[in-house]
Amino acid sequence: MTNIQFAKRLQPLKSNVFADMDRAKAVALAAGREVIDLSLGSSDLPAEAHVIEAIAQSLSDRSTHGYLLFNGTQGFREAAANWYEQKFGIKVDPQTEVLPLIGSQEGTAHLPLAILNPGDFALLLDPGYPSHAGGVYLASGQIYPMPLLAENGFLPVFADIPAPVLAQSRMMVLSYPHNPTAAIAPLSFFQEAVAFCQQHNLVLVHDFPYVDLVFQESRAWADSSPNSKSLVPSILQADSEKSVSIEFFTLSKSYNMGGFRIGYAIGNAQLINALRQVKAAVDFNQYRGILNGAIAALTGPQAGVKSAVATFQGRRDAFISALHRIGWNVPTPQATMYIWAKLPSPWSENSVEFCTQLVKQTGVAVSPGAGFGKSGEGYVRFALVHEPPLLEIAVERMAEFLH
Repeated sequence: MTNIQFAKRLQPLKSNVFADMDRAKAVALAAGREVIDLSLGSSDLPAEAHVIEAIAQSLSDRSTHGYLLFNGTQGFREAAANWYEQKFGIKVDPQTEVLPLIGSQEGTAHLPLAILNPGDFALLLDPGYPSHAGGVYLASGQIYPMPLLAENGFLPVFADIPAPVLAQSRMMVLSYPHNPTAAIAPLSFFQEAVAFCQQHNLVLVHDFPYVDLVFQESRAWADSSPNSKSLVPSILQADSEKSVSIEFFTLSKSYNMGGFRIGYAIGNAQLINALRQVKAAVDFNQYRGILNGAIAALTGPQAGVKSAVATFQGRRDAFISALHRIGWNVPTPQATMYIWAKLPSPWSENSVEFCTQLVKQTGVAVSPGAGFGKSGEGYVRFALVHEPPLLEIAVERMAEFLH
């Protein structure tokens, strides 16, 4: 067999705890277990009818069947810009400050190719979303993990970043409301982050998929600006000149459109143009009908968003109550569709083994904290992607496993 030589940048991508968990789920299924999968943050709720209708009507329009270039996305870019202006009071130029994406993950994975030279550092949250690290590795960059600790509200401490690392750093990636910890960040934190990145000549990237999945008790965290209708701030409210910042939004969470793969980047015009150059070498855009559905989502009735938030809040309350009943005292998150739970003894330093044995013995699949980074060890993440009765069954099975 020919000895094929692969690029060194693939080496750090080989280890994938989620692929290991997928195999563990398959083994449980093969053994006849009924699997309750709480490991993936893929919403089980449907997209709204008016969104589906907009896509359906596009299918019979022959003009939508060809390649879609940048100029053909203007309607979507205008809808995105208007959505931001209405939600945050931020003026956005749809021509130079918005770029359609195949989900925000595509943007966070591709942007490092436009920012980093080999050996440059990216400052990433630890724990954090795996694609943030993957994009840096593909760009042959280095990662400095910023530890997120419970005593700091799962916010990074910028003063702890070593000076030699800062000297080689080119970008920082934040994401609040946060996956996996479900933490939220106040505007004052973002203002600190913007000032820090301006001082050290860093690009500030904010992954913002959970902007709408925020519960009402979070109101105290809301931006104080009278122009904002959001319970959590945009990074662009802290960087109104868009001097160093770019933000990624996806319709996967707010509008239950994960499978449609539609999102966008918004922010600094130079960063948008650089990302556009990378994208031009990789892909065109989605099918125009998908963008028509996204326009309908952003500009149409928003009752579905409120309904989804209420659904996840109800699931959160039921799941937390069930955990407390079995003696697993977990804080109540204020946002996202996740529960971030500190593991009890004797599993407190082996989240992968806990998750592997749990699914093997009970059929309940959850995500090990170690899969999100070194600082995630000792935790597991539950995704609230089932109705309360099934979530409570999952907790009952975990109670038997733990005792």
